[in-house]
Amino acid sequence: MLMPKRVKRRRVHRGRMKGIATKGNAVTYGSFGLAAQSCGWITSNQIEAARIAMTRSIKRGGKVYIKIFPHKPVTKKPAEVRMGSGKGAPEYWVAVVKPGRVMFEIDGVSEAQAREAMRLASHKLPVKCKFVCKDQEIEQGGEA
Repeated sequence: MLMPKRVKRRRVHRGRMKGIATKGNAVTYGSFGLAAQSCGWITSNQIEAARIAMTRSIKRGGKVYIKIFPHKPVTKKPAEVRMGSGKGAPEYWVAVVKPGRVMFEIDGVSEAQAREAMRLASHKLPVKCKFVCKDQEIEQGGEA
C-alpha cells in the first residue's frame, strides 16, 4: 500500500478540486496511458488494485508506470464517539486527481493489450477514465 514515509503535518484540510490538471497531463514514460476525465480522490488501495489488474492482464510483459501518489491523509473518528474533542486520526491516504491527469502508463505491449489492461484498471477507480496514446492530445472533460 502506498503512503508517504514521513509528512510535515498529519492532518490536512479537505481542500477543493476545481479546474483541470496542468501537471502530469501528458503521456511521458510509456506509449499508452489512462487519463482521468472527472475529479476525485483515489485511495492507495484503489491504486494498488488497478496496478494488479494491469499487470495480470499483460501477463508480466511490458512495463507499468504509476504517475499518481497518495500524499493526502484522510482522517476518521472512531465509531460511537461524541462530537468535539479534536480531529480524528489518519485512516487512509488519497491522491487528488483532476480531469486530464494521466494516472497510469504502459509500455512494451501492443495497443490492444494496453487498451484491455487500462479497461480493467479503470473499473477499479472511482473516476471516469479515458485511454490515451503518446502522441494524442488529451481533451479534458467534466466539471470542477
